[in-house]
Amino acid sequence: MHFQLSDDQQMLKSLVERFVQDHYADGQRNTYLATPYGFSPETWSLLGELGIIATAFNEADGGFETDIKTLTVIFEAFGRGITAEPLIEYAYEAGALFAATASPELKSAWIDQLVSGEKRLALAHTEQRARDNPLWVEVTATPKDDGFSLTGSKSLVPSGIGVDGYIISSKSIDGSEGDLSLFLVPAETPGLQVAPYRLVDGRVAVKLDFDAIQIPASHKLNGGIQALTAVQQKADIARCAETLGLMETMFEATLEYLKTRKQFGRPLGSFQALQHRMVEQYVAIDQLRSLILRLTLLKSEETEELGEMIAGVRAFAAEAGTALGHETIQLHGGMGVSEEVIVATGHKRLMMLARYPYSAERAMDIYAGVSA
Repeated sequence: MHFQLSDDQQMLKSLVERFVQDHYADGQRNTYLATPYGFSPETWSLLGELGIIATAFNEADGGFETDIKTLTVIFEAFGRGITAEPLIEYAYEAGALFAATASPELKSAWIDQLVSGEKRLALAHTEQRARDNPLWVEVTATPKDDGFSLTGSKSLVPSGIGVDGYIISSKSIDGSEGDLSLFLVPAETPGLQVAPYRLVDGRVAVKLDFDAIQIPASHKLNGGIQALTAVQQKADIARCAETLGLMETMFEATLEYLKTRKQFGRPLGSFQALQHRMVEQYVAIDQLRSLILRLTLLKSEETEELGEMIAGVRAFAAEAGTALGHETIQLHGGMGVSEEVIVATGHKRLMMLARYPYSAERAMDIYAGVSA
């Protein structure tokens, strides 16, 4: 099989690596996470200037649509840097979903600024009682006064603070049980209550509450569960690649620590028991890399097979990433849980990737063909 990178893919890889080197090499990560947004708006704007945000959008919308292989190259590099910018949430989920479902008139008002990063959207789909069921939506949308009245709550909107709007899912307005409806809700909509809180990885999520907020008919998006699933599949590939990059960085940091830290007059890495534990993690990293390479051989139009394969890779990535995090922290000893050590920050991000937007158990159910 031919797995060498093309010139364009190598250029994007080098671009992201340079971005990480320039903005994360001196420990700025915790500074970015400590901001009210959970990331630096300046570095987000830079991603727009570099054209990285545009990779989430079609060429017709002013973007540089990427194939699966290019997508994995980009996010493995971001994962290695343990970056804080919510590129998946803003661009590959909410932005791409908006681009795929908005009417021409609504799209023309937003798309250029979404592609450049000047505006940001967040996906508000997860509800407290959903429990991994993507069709469990309690938000209601009722036709009213040439528009819709939305009532309900969204418990988890990752990176939902400081955005320009939300894509909110509701029960299908035509009553279809196997579908849902989507609406663009500007952040300044009267009656929309936004409550921010921190996630385990230090990023900022919000809880949305709204009671009979009025949304114009033009803000109803032309898509439902199929459009949402297609977007989240691509986002899941990015999450798997980010997990791989995180695991590589944490493994390398732990290996270096075991080579330099001495106990009983010998480097820790000289003890065979610890060598065996590191080999197990090396094998897990190689397994995940192989599974991701397998995804790159599938065509995007092979929707059903691709969806099952993505879910299978997600299930493995969630379990393997969490296990590696536990191991690297324990091998560092007590200092492994301090924020000054990269494995602690990396493990927190791995925990979030393993649980959102659904658990490893749900991913395995999808892979096995078990319905929600």
